[in-house]
Amino acid sequence: MQFSKGMADRRTRIFERDRYRCVYCGQVLPAGFLTVDHVQPRAKRGDHSHGNLVTACVRCNTGKGGRPAWEYLKTRPVERENFLKYATHVWERHRRAVHEAAP
Repeated sequence: MQFSKGMADRRTRIFERDRYRCVYCGQVLPAGFLTVDHVQPRAKRGDHSHGNLVTACVRCNTGKGGRPAWEYLKTRPVERENFLKYATHVWERHRRAVHEAAP
């Protein structure tokens, strides 16, 4: 997939910020195995701000799909713990939603 210079720069900044670690499974991977995930999906009124973007591996991003992070994580305690540990730059409202959705 081709990215514009601006999109490529944004991806690189997000990957570097998150230290090339998937915030869901915790794996550190090369950039070619990573994606930028919207914590609150665009289809559900999420935006492209850095507080709504995280690094995710292809497997986790595919599994999350178009759901908000809190919904994806509510039945995944390990991934939820990783998200709260590694996704330190997301908006506080997103972190709060993940906490509140825990069983």
